Amino acid sequence: MPANETRSVIIAGAGIAGLTAALAFSRRGFSVHLFEQASHIESSGAGIQLSPNATRILDRLGVLSPLRAKAIQPQAVVLKDATTLRELAKVPLGEAAEMRWHAPYLVIHRADLQQALMAAALDAPNIELTTGTPVRDIIAGPESVAVLAGDKAGKPVSGSLLIGADGVWSTVRGLCRNHADSRFTDELAWRATIRADSAAGAAFFQIGAMHCVTAFLNGGFHLVAYPISAGAEISLVAFTPGERIADGPSGKAEPSILERALRRAAPSLVDLIKTAGPWSTWPLHTVDAKAAWTASNIALIGDAAHAMTPFAAQGAAMAIEDAETIANFVSSRPGDLPAALQEWESVRRQRVLRVIRRGALNRLAWHAAGPVALARNLFLKSRSAENLVADLDWLYGWGASEN
Repeated sequence: MPANETRSVIIAGAGIAGLTAALAFSRRGFSVHLFEQASHIESSGAGIQLSPNATRILDRLGVLSPLRAKAIQPQAVVLKDATTLRELAKVPLGEAAEMRWHAPYLVIHRADLQQALMAAALDAPNIELTTGTPVRDIIAGPESVAVLAGDKAGKPVSGSLLIGADGVWSTVRGLCRNHADSRFTDELAWRATIRADSAAGAAFFQIGAMHCVTAFLNGGFHLVAYPISAGAEISLVAFTPGERIADGPSGKAEPSILERALRRAAPSLVDLIKTAGPWSTWPLHTVDAKAAWTASNIALIGDAAHAMTPFAAQGAAMAIEDAETIANFVSSRPGDLPAALQEWESVRRQRVLRVIRRGALNRLAWHAAGPVALARNLFLKSRSAENLVADLDWLYGWGASEN
């Protein structure tokens, strides 16, 4: 392999995972060629929660500081019964949490995060971004990998490593052997963004707090709300059972699905959801985290490797952790890339599977009804704020140096 290719990384996908990986490899001296199939990079979605395990890495990459101006540092995560609006539990965050976990918990518009990552990537002299150019084939050799991107006239681009960071419907994953297919979870997510100074904003402030992440829990559905865009907007996302709709980050489903899920909710919560419309909808898909993530000199990260349900609010954080840790393993174990990738996959899988289990537990608790909901409420009532915070030390206190 030519000398200039031994520390050259190709990344498919310029979303959160791909941009973070580009920055992580760049700061370790690798040259990076980033391919994005979209001609114009637009951020889908609205709000995103960035827990300390993610912001710690963003700080290390020089991205946290520009994010602070547009982010909100919530004071707590508040769990409420969606029928009675009674507070069930409060997990304190804010400055105390930042001191405990040595990084802040932030909520932010997804576009603001992607723009900050993009600005940092464009400033890096060893990152090249090509948009409107999907990866269409892979040529893997014993010591290098080449991709064919864009139209058929394009020349192969070679490097020592290819990273598929192209999401739950990953092209790279589809081109690899032993890949896992995405699976619809029979659940839909409903998303809306409202102005804080709007009628919908006023409806929210009757039942929620501006400086908190508020989750309204009910049998079969829950709604999460929090401020974004420096407090000018509020992100709302609800989760309900539903039939599969068109694959993609957003789509259309019958509003009656959401309305039926709200039949036991408090009238003021129903009013908020009706006032906040229209809602965009997207199907929740997962990718089996136990399937292969690596093969020789190819690796999958983020949703391409292990798309998970959002019930632990860790999808973006796991992608950010993946990006930082894979760059660390590859750079610290030169000379044997396949072994470095296998070791990274083995270590990361244990962490990701634990997060997935936590998300499954959250979903069970948040969608509980009847006696199970009563048991959940009694358990939460018995837990002190310190106990609730301590339960998250393994998750939020994790650092990328703890490979």
